[in-house]
Amino acid sequence: MPGREVEMHPVLKAFICGSISGTCSTLLFQPLDLLKTRLQTLQPPAGGSGRVGMVTLLFRVVRTESLLGLWKGVSPSFARCIPGVGIYFSTLYTMKQNLLVDRSPTALESVFLGATARAISGICMLPVTVVKTRYESGRFGYRSVYAALKNIYQTEGARGMFSGLTATLLRDAPFSGIYLMFYTQTKKLTPQDQLDPVLMPLMNFGCGIFAGILASLTTQPADVIKTHMQLSPEKYCRTSQAIAFIYKDFGLAGFFRGGVPRALRRTLMAAMAWTVYEQMMEKMGLKS
Repeated sequence: MPGREVEMHPVLKAFICGSISGTCSTLLFQPLDLLKTRLQTLQPPAGGSGRVGMVTLLFRVVRTESLLGLWKGVSPSFARCIPGVGIYFSTLYTMKQNLLVDRSPTALESVFLGATARAISGICMLPVTVVKTRYESGRFGYRSVYAALKNIYQTEGARGMFSGLTATLLRDAPFSGIYLMFYTQTKKLTPQDQLDPVLMPLMNFGCGIFAGILASLTTQPADVIKTHMQLSPEKYCRTSQAIAFIYKDFGLAGFFRGGVPRALRRTLMAAMAWTVYEQMMEKMGLKS
């Protein structure tokens, strides 16, 4: 019928809101992801001294690769995060609508919902995650995301495309589960009905920061393992081999390399993504 408006499905609305929030956070915080990847893959100095920190590495990248070098890998980051965050939020929305009837999730339910939604999103987007990690490392000269995916499939097969799957799931699923638990529980402690609506996004962002710090610290070792496995899939056939290598060369501290830029990025990205997502869902008349 002419002039008749087509109502968009709520799950599609959740996907669009999530994709837009992922776009904003990815563009802003890509440099922190690049620094995290570089710090995790730096070889230990021969003498055991001269440790390179985040600030030193930041200036080194700017000096040798220009300021735009900090955004190396942003193309695969977009290819991963725009659909990936959309899949995460739309899956989360669908599960909430089907499993929870007009109530907030408990702490354990939040862990389950967040972990399940992230696992689904992570598996779908893992090949692009592999490309993103290799772009950021500076060790590969791929011309484009498509060329990288084609090259990996031709030379390494499906195994290369899904390298680091176990470590990725051990990192992402717990992070999202723990994050959603702390985020929802912290929001319950805040007097939302007494708060000025203008300040609600700021309050949501603060809750996101708190949740992100705790979730990042908990899942940092799995992130280091994932990075090593995706950069050298031919070297590590099993997750246990990567763990043994990291411990042998770097000790326990090696499992927390790149922790500062990752905590900053994941915390700020998650806080911004949730804040933008919830505001957009509210504008569309949906409960996030």
